[in-house]
Amino acid sequence: MAALTILILNKLSARHREVLERTAPDCRILSCEWEDAAKYLPEADILVAWGWMDIQPMLKNGHQLKWIHALSAGVENLLAPVQEDNSILLTNSKGIHGIPVSEHVLSLMLAFTRGLNIFIRNQEQHLWQRSPVDELHDKTIAIVGLGSIGRELAKKAKCFSMHVIATKQTQTRELFVDRLYPPEQLDEMLAEADFVVASLPLLPETNRLFSLSRFQKMKSSAYFINISRGSIVNENDLITALQDGVIKGAALDVFEEEPLVETSPLWEMSNVIITPHLAALSPNYMERAVKLLGENLERYLDGKELVNLIDSKKGY
Repeated sequence: MAALTILILNKLSARHREVLERTAPDCRILSCEWEDAAKYLPEADILVAWGWMDIQPMLKNGHQLKWIHALSAGVENLLAPVQEDNSILLTNSKGIHGIPVSEHVLSLMLAFTRGLNIFIRNQEQHLWQRSPVDELHDKTIAIVGLGSIGRELAKKAKCFSMHVIATKQTQTRELFVDRLYPPEQLDEMLAEADFVVASLPLLPETNRLFSLSRFQKMKSSAYFINISRGSIVNENDLITALQDGVIKGAALDVFEEEPLVETSPLWEMSNVIITPHLAALSPNYMERAVKLLGENLERYLDGKELVNLIDSKKGY
């Protein structure tokens, strides 16, 4: 195979570059910011980008492109090129997010059960006032979309003696899941849950999956947590559900529009915890991402099937 050019739309540290150079010593590795991508794309055989990057406008210059790899799990803005040219491969970084995202979700559930969302506000007002607190022990967590993140979350939830239920397209035996539901039985599953965690890719069938009618299927004492994509939720319906007591609270890491607009009522709600799309972030993120990229690069150079290959028709 002729020497390849790899264009990475992210800054590379020296140690990360060394990992890739050891894997592919004959390859040329270019690293640049998103704004400079068009300048280097005509030379690229392999493009490494983030799923949110809209590379479509510059693809007319990417004549040599053979493989696109996403540093993220989401690939929504990288799908169009492979749908137009099915000779281009698309892979993602699924599998590296489970540890930070599962810890993030657990921290949110603990914050709600121990009343931290209330006590932090009280502290700001120098207010010494008790509020009801609860436990995770024996509560039911419903994971909507049991992928690698969901499995890691299920494992950790079991350490807190929680009941774990989940939806999954393919029914399989899962070590840390008490009951697995097909997607068609989502409403039935929601009715059982104390915590509902959305962990789904954004697809036509998941767009605005959570509307008011869906929140009405949940317990009034239940919490909704979204760490997937903002657009799987009808945000206005969620606000209504929170204001009217349809559900007890929500923790949101992703939104339809980011940053969340300053006028959103969500900012002021004491039963809402907002984080700025960072559930997957960790000091170890790029370490894991580059390791996965290196392993896939080695497979590509050896002519083997790539891991995390995306089906362009399904979108995942």
